[in-house]
Amino acid sequence: MTHFEISTHIAAAPQRVFDVSLDVDVHTSSMAGSGERAVEGVTAGRMPLGDTVTWQARHFGLRWQMTPCISAFDPPGYFVDEQVSGPFKQWHHAHHFERDEYVSTLMRDVIDFAAPLGLLGTLAEAVMLDRYMPRLIRVRNEHVKATAEATVGGTSSSVGT
Repeated sequence: MTHFEISTHIAAAPQRVFDVSLDVDVHTSSMAGSGERAVEGVTAGRMPLGDTVTWQARHFGLRWQMTPCISAFDPPGYFVDEQVSGPFKQWHHAHHFERDEYVSTLMRDVIDFAAPLGLLGTLAEAVMLDRYMPRLIRVRNEHVKATAEATVGGTSSSVGT
């Protein structure tokens, strides 16, 4: 099992960052490099508690599908998505949003995952996934940051304004 945490400072209020982080369209655009798209469940807009979305993407030259569910939800403090079907033996992603000392948001991702296939999966985690997954989350977070900060200074966006 792999555990990692990533912190991102965002110059926007926690509610704004929370809303942007739950937006399917923002997620889709953040993962354009892997061609990720929503193919079932909630395919546009913001996801509430209990909702699922099936993502389809290409990673490592292979097409994957993963369906997470929003399993915990306490706006604007946190939400959790957990895999209900997909490539991992286990996937648990807790998203935390805290006002920081600069009247911005500290967004903290806490991720625990395990690859399937026993020893082979453990080897895949050590060789590839332990580096690949944090890099993927950082790319997503930079997009969330840019989107959430887009409304600061009087501009607007269609997400959670």
